Amino acid sequence: MPSARNIGLLAIEGFQLLDISGPLDVFAEANVQAGAEIYRLQVVALRHGPLRASSGARLLPDIVIEDDPQATSLPRFNTLLVAGAPHVGDAPAEPRVLDWIRRTAPLARRFGSVCSGAYLLAEAGLLDGRRITTHWAMADPLARRYPQVTVDADAIHVRDGKLRTAAGVTAGMDLALALVEEDLGRDIALKVASQLVMYFKRPGGQAQFSRREAPAAANRSALQELQRWVAAHPAQPHDVRSLAARIGVSPRHLSRLFRDEVGLTPASWVEAARVSAARLLLEEGNIVPKQVAAECGFSSVDTLRRAFMRVVGVTPAEYRKRHATVLE
Repeated sequence: MPSARNIGLLAIEGFQLLDISGPLDVFAEANVQAGAEIYRLQVVALRHGPLRASSGARLLPDIVIEDDPQATSLPRFNTLLVAGAPHVGDAPAEPRVLDWIRRTAPLARRFGSVCSGAYLLAEAGLLDGRRITTHWAMADPLARRYPQVTVDADAIHVRDGKLRTAAGVTAGMDLALALVEEDLGRDIALKVASQLVMYFKRPGGQAQFSRREAPAAANRSALQELQRWVAAHPAQPHDVRSLAARIGVSPRHLSRLFRDEVGLTPASWVEAARVSAARLLLEEGNIVPKQVAAECGFSSVDTLRRAFMRVVGVTPAEYRKRHATVLE
């Protein structure tokens, strides 16, 4: 039996508990299903003493960065994952933590982050030129702050060489399960998923959980008024010519305004606004997709389905089944 693989999970003060406990449970269950200690699990923190999570729970670290301030005896991990915290990005990161990440992560066979832990990897300079994911609500701010990083806001988890990143919170379990499959094969991973009552491969991406109720808003007041009107009347025909006439500009000028202010064509923005309206109706659970299509301006249920798949990543029927508050 080969020696156990060291799994390190770095947590900072105020960490998201599930970013740590979720992957820990997946790796621990893999040990159970394999019948051996395949993974040796270690929580890393800056200093000694209980580490408080954002929920108030406390966790004692196994490895303390301050024990070796000069980083002369860096631990070697098979896998190092950096957990997120609700406040990450709001204040400067602890320099000693960033220095430890810079020195330790490249030594690991693979490294990555869960949720907003990507901010710490980005600040440490380890995401430049890489493709990653993070929580959908943090994807755009992270991409703006670190333009050299390619952020996939819809992915549940992303693999880029030895780098692994996961979306928000519970997606850390999806990532850990994928790592188990890499290491131990599909059969063990399936058993772990079954025991933990989780998807082996989660259907769809983050878009189905995003609470962005409308696509991007413009800065110009005239365009904002037009966007609000479209969102309030999704069933009406909204071609470029009619939209341009409504605010007294040419279709060409309207297209340029949308490109400059919103980053989308008028047609793409209208489709996204209609999908947002359709999501709300599907969540109410009172009407079927065919009716939703009619009320949101789609010419047919097939048109709604194609648009929904482009924007949300799942079909309207699947979305309704998972998110509706009322079903017949």
